[in-house]
Amino acid sequence: MQKTQPLQRIASNQWRDYLELTKPKVVALLVLTAVVGMVLARPDLPPLGLMLAATVGIGLLSAAAAALNHVVDQRIDAQMARTYHRPVAKGRISTSQAVQFSFGLALAGFLLLFVAVNPLTAWLTLASLFGYAVVYTMFLKRATPQNIVIGGLAGAMPPLLGWTAMTAEVHAHALLLVMIIFTWTPPHFWALAIHRRDDYARVNMPMLPVTHGIEFTKTAIFLYTLMLCLVCLLPYLVGMTGLVYLVGSTVLNLGFVWYAWQLKFNARADTAMATFKYSVWHLMVLFLLLFADHYWLWSAF
Repeated sequence: MQKTQPLQRIASNQWRDYLELTKPKVVALLVLTAVVGMVLARPDLPPLGLMLAATVGIGLLSAAAAALNHVVDQRIDAQMARTYHRPVAKGRISTSQAVQFSFGLALAGFLLLFVAVNPLTAWLTLASLFGYAVVYTMFLKRATPQNIVIGGLAGAMPPLLGWTAMTAEVHAHALLLVMIIFTWTPPHFWALAIHRRDDYARVNMPMLPVTHGIEFTKTAIFLYTLMLCLVCLLPYLVGMTGLVYLVGSTVLNLGFVWYAWQLKFNARADTAMATFKYSVWHLMVLFLLLFADHYWLWSAF
């Protein structure tokens, strides 16, 4: 009995470590945007079996990309206060174990999408994994302060993936959803980068607050937030959404602008982190509004 209890604790901790490799909170937000893309792709309720297969497949490939990120970034993770406790950086999971785990998730997700959904979605999702785990994490992240702007396209893809899962085609409306996340990503991430500026400087990572200074980054956040307000109007202007989305997104965007204004002109020690946290809620609620607006319009007509 005394021997089995430590073994149970080890197994429990390892399960938690593997779960942490997948960055479940990040993946959950990505999957939410993909599901909304699925819903908006059709005027009626999508087939639940197809939705489930697409959701699981996209989730598995997103989790695989997250696990590869742990592998590639393990050296710098070990030197940063925010990430030093990660399982690969701490050695609780070996590099080979993490790579095998990631490839297993990727293979399962790709095959599920290819067989049960459609080849277009499978290949686009795999390309998104490559864009995030290889192009962004291995090259852009270490090469330019515009890393998150360029690499953010990979993280903006899930709504398009959800759309193609239902229709097997790339539609302009799906690209508008991608554009929203693409524009949202820089102010979201740069707020965190300001909060963790010393960490990034310590590992010589060329994040914008390190290369151009905090004040420049605050200005960039404010300007990108204003741009986001305009981009978020596009779904309404093209007739894709109705008043529910218009009113709700306007309120959310004004809140984001307020945080960005405070960060630029009236910042306290915790303003950057508060802005980052608000941005997460902003995107989540924005896509829930898209979902609610779609079915409100459907029921109205």
